[in-house]
Amino acid sequence: MNIKKDIVIRIRIMFLFMLLFAVSIIGKIFYLQNIEGEKWREKANMSYVKERTIEAVRGNIYSDDGSLLATSLPKYKLGFDPLVSIRNKKNRKIYDEGIDSLCHLLANFYKDRTYKEYYAEIDLARRKKITYIVLNDKLIDFQVVKKMRQWPVFRYGKFKGGVVFEKVNVRYNPFGKMGARTIGYKKDKDKVGIENSFDTQLAGTPGRGIFEKIVGGSWRPVEGGEQSIPVQGLDVHTTLNVNIQDVAETSLMHALRKYRADKGCVIVMEVATGEIKAMTNLTRVGRDTAVYAETYNHAVLGRTDPGSVFKLPSMIAIMEESGLENTEKVATGDGTIKIGKLQTEDSKKGGHGTISAEEVFAVSSNVGVMRLMQKYFGEAKQKKYYEYLQKFHLNEPLNFQLRPDMPPIINLPKRGDKSAMYWNSIGYGELMTPLQMLTFYNAVANNGKWIQPIIVKNTKIADEVVEDYHMNQIKFEDPICSEKTLEKVRKMLESVVEHGTAKNIKNPLYKIAGKTGTSQKLIDGKYREGMYYTSFIGFFPADAPKYSIAVMIDNPRGVLREALYASDACAPVFKEIADKIYACDIQMHKLLIAEEGHKTNYATRKIIAHSSDINTINKELNISKVPQTEGWTMVKTDDSNRMEFETKFNKKNKIPDTQGMSLKDALFVLENKGIRVNFKGVGKVVSQSIPPGTIFSKNRTIELTLK
Repeated sequence: MNIKKDIVIRIRIMFLFMLLFAVSIIGKIFYLQNIEGEKWREKANMSYVKERTIEAVRGNIYSDDGSLLATSLPKYKLGFDPLVSIRNKKNRKIYDEGIDSLCHLLANFYKDRTYKEYYAEIDLARRKKITYIVLNDKLIDFQVVKKMRQWPVFRYGKFKGGVVFEKVNVRYNPFGKMGARTIGYKKDKDKVGIENSFDTQLAGTPGRGIFEKIVGGSWRPVEGGEQSIPVQGLDVHTTLNVNIQDVAETSLMHALRKYRADKGCVIVMEVATGEIKAMTNLTRVGRDTAVYAETYNHAVLGRTDPGSVFKLPSMIAIMEESGLENTEKVATGDGTIKIGKLQTEDSKKGGHGTISAEEVFAVSSNVGVMRLMQKYFGEAKQKKYYEYLQKFHLNEPLNFQLRPDMPPIINLPKRGDKSAMYWNSIGYGELMTPLQMLTFYNAVANNGKWIQPIIVKNTKIADEVVEDYHMNQIKFEDPICSEKTLEKVRKMLESVVEHGTAKNIKNPLYKIAGKTGTSQKLIDGKYREGMYYTSFIGFFPADAPKYSIAVMIDNPRGVLREALYASDACAPVFKEIADKIYACDIQMHKLLIAEEGHKTNYATRKIIAHSSDINTINKELNISKVPQTEGWTMVKTDDSNRMEFETKFNKKNKIPDTQGMSLKDALFVLENKGIRVNFKGVGKVVSQSIPPGTIFSKNRTIELTLK
């Protein structure tokens, strides 16, 4: 009995001990969670080690001549380890002697806090034994880093002075906002343009490493903790031409502001290769402002009724089906027509009467095109018309390199609908992007051969090509139509500029072939009169096409806010871009043949050029005499053809003398000074509206005359 009682007592004591132990554990947990919980959570968040991804350096984006369009630059955050100063007497002395001066320098540089506030932050971290703090989140470049490394305390480096420059790769566009939407960007979930579509190639392969979490939620790498080294991304080489892109953007911006339009876009394509040389998209920011920015890619994503530019595929379909000649007469009557529920009229009141098929196209007669459609397709051959559109690849997505790819939409007539085909023939009832329409016009310029547009030609590692995108570029060998039809429609396109709706852009230097398009805007399911989507698409030189261009301006307004047509808004933009491309591309210039007995002593004219250009020319012509100085040089000759050189200096705050310069050199000199330039003529500058030596202010406009 005593043994049993003794065992029971021992069990009870053990039970009480275990109960007390369990209660104490629960109490300790409660104390840690609720009394000291915040303290330990803060400490845990302040410092722990974790494996993290190390981002690779992003690849560069280049233009067609190797100019940088986008690159990654190293920037730095300024960090500091306060505990370095208490490790030994030497470090403490460095800290004590330099901390006041350092805080003054920090306050003067960042200008966001006083030196006392910087001192208090460092001192508090030091007393709390915090291993790392970010002194300022503002990113600084390497030149500033070099300067800071000379400051007190910091000059002793990381292990004695405690300074840490935390590297961050930042995307940088050397040409600023030029082509911003096309080049693109990658910010969190917002990804657009080339940066988005070629993200896999540009991003490279990330590495892995051990990082320590520090105060403020930042992470710093632990030395020796690298597990895998990141591999830099591929370089993307585009087809974009910096000069053409700049011209396109400037011309479009000027027109949008002049006509108070809502938005617009320009695409320049090389005819033979399908390479996009420029793509600019501008949208008005805010209501009733003159501020425009690249916020949406209208060229690639902006589907809308194409309007009269769609009359070209309709005319080609008619010619292929019937052999229509340009001279065939078409009775447009009083300029009105009614087919089924469709009733429309020409823009000219009273109509054009009886005119040729070529004139129908040149003056953009809706009635004339519909009469031809009625005669050669009618109700019996509606299906045939849409088969032609399919042959022209107008119902297929381009599979363009920039994503997303918007497929075209051509609404086929419903059963019993007698008017849909006629609406389609003049550019209503389809949804097409400017790039899709330009690609069709480019095929006409390219001897009928359809070629897929391309904006990235290859990716590289250094000079080694990794992927050549020309290899996968779609090119159809079978032309979209016969050679005879091509000859006829190209003549029609020329007639638009020679004596049609775009005769205001006719010029004596080279021929332009193109078509204006003015369509009423579809708003809430209804076409609104007085609100127009305008466009001009064409190519030049018309006799040997090298470039095709599409210009779109949405809702342009003229004096007293009346709506404008494409001939007023878009065609001049096309000509301005074409003029500047033509002026800079000597291969398109016609050879000048001097008449017998006629001599012009061009050598006596005033000529100013850069010494490097003169050296190149003289070397090519085996002329031994060259300028002995660098910079702008005036070439002087006398009747005996002796050549002399005089150095020309462009003073900083004064208008330079551009008389005798080529347009290229004059634009370079003036625009680098912030002066806007308008010009007329070709050749060398013979006069300027602001005299040389005049003191100027930026954004002033100068008029140049060339001859």
